Amino acid sequence: MPTPYSVDEFADKVDSLYRLVIVAARRANQIAKNEAHGFAPASSKKPTTSALDEVLEGKVGWTTTDDEDEFIE
Repeated sequence: MPTPYSVDEFADKVDSLYRLVIVAARRANQIAKNEAHGFAPASSKKPTTSALDEVLEGKVGWTTTDDEDEFIE
């Protein structure tokens, strides 16, 4: 059984816990969609676990812009 993740493990990878949740969730959705469409081999790990592993390994990144708070009508 794999050991649970600790927030401290991600301290040098992301600037906030909120960003970790958003980045990992988006990556997990990408992994799940690719497996469902047959683009990637199905893994024995859940997409969320794979996404968190990728964040820890530095394989997943993100960008921010100054327009994040801008409301689009």
